[in-house]
Amino acid sequence: MSGPVLGMCGIAAMLAALLLLRIPAGFVMALVGFLGIATLTSLKAAMGLIGTEFWGVFSDYGLTVIPMFILLGQFVHHAGYSDRLYDAAYVWFGHRRGGLAISTIMASAGFSAICGSNTATAATMSAVAIPSMRKYKYDGTLAAGAVAAGSTLGVVIPPSIALVLYGLYTAQSIGKLFLGALIPGAILTLLMAGTVVAVCRRHPDWGPKGPKAAWSKKSKSVSAVLEILVLFAAIMFAFLTGVVTPTEAAAASCFLGLVICVSRRRLPWKKFVAAVYDTLRITSMVFMIVAGATVFGRFMTLTRLPLGLAALIGDLDWPNEMVLVLIFGAYLLGGCIMDGLAFLLLSLPIFFPLVEEMGYDPVWFGQAIVIVTTLGAITPPIGICCYVVAGISKDTPIENVFRGSLYYVPAYVITVTLLVLFPHWTVLVLANLVR
Repeated sequence: MSGPVLGMCGIAAMLAALLLLRIPAGFVMALVGFLGIATLTSLKAAMGLIGTEFWGVFSDYGLTVIPMFILLGQFVHHAGYSDRLYDAAYVWFGHRRGGLAISTIMASAGFSAICGSNTATAATMSAVAIPSMRKYKYDGTLAAGAVAAGSTLGVVIPPSIALVLYGLYTAQSIGKLFLGALIPGAILTLLMAGTVVAVCRRHPDWGPKGPKAAWSKKSKSVSAVLEILVLFAAIMFAFLTGVVTPTEAAAASCFLGLVICVSRRRLPWKKFVAAVYDTLRITSMVFMIVAGATVFGRFMTLTRLPLGLAALIGDLDWPNEMVLVLIFGAYLLGGCIMDGLAFLLLSLPIFFPLVEEMGYDPVWFGQAIVIVTTLGAITPPIGICCYVVAGISKDTPIENVFRGSLYYVPAYVITVTLLVLFPHWTVLVLANLVR
């Protein structure tokens, strides 16, 4: 069996194991990669290679940025700042039709800026927002869809775990990736809010107006989350000026987040332990995905499937734009059927060399594929964020969550289209400011 054919069989076996056996993605990628390497070389060589790859992943100093940002998000979450962010957003937007749903999206954007995880944002905002919207007689489809779609901002707005891993895997500046994500994240957030307005115009009874708050209450709501906003600004300033490395910025922001939460007496010992425990659990999952993807990527390299795919597309002589659309389609499909982070790392050995050969900017490409892959988090059949929302809100059927989240698909399509048409003004204009 030739290398490329074996590579395609490996991809098919991995997808079958993920969909039929429900084995965690990191373990599946590591197992399939190991068996593929053993087939191409020998069992002894595969054992040595997988040991080297695992040691390289788990001893990589650059990956320490991941647990630091996860720990920061857990401190903020367990200290109750997600509630404050939601309350502040509601004070400003709750008096409009659909205002609670808009508040949910804005609060999700704020929480995502600190947390960096879409599933954590989905779980947090489901517990905070859905009961409030139900209290004000919001339609269940609108409420669940706003939470599910808003939670996907967790991997678009920095600090994003997906962008960190993309930067480490492709040797791109994490600072450039984070600054480059600000405009796309803002565009997607505003388009989601606009989607709520459009839905409520068509269905006025889905999102009743709430009471209008006085300016004194609005200013008080901002002061309640001011320290978190300052913390986010400090993180972005550190990346912009280059005064610290990404790892140092993550460690410093984590320490400042702890100081803020403790000084405000919002993080007692029990919550601190819970934050550390959740950080260990999430970090272990992410690192296993990275290790598995590294082994599978080495397998793909040995099969020469990526080079064969690049040569095949080159022989077809298709325009770069058409090839890019096909790549986006692959990322959308991959995000639908498996964990987006796992698919991102799985696919980079296949598509990244091809994109570089076509001359696209790697920082811009990272923003585009993260957004496209994230769309899969609210798209059937997997739609992990939708399942999280349905799991937290027990009386909300999963079909209602999917139905509500599909209203936001045009927001993603428009955002990606703007990135393709105006790469400089949407991504590179800020990314290139990083020293």
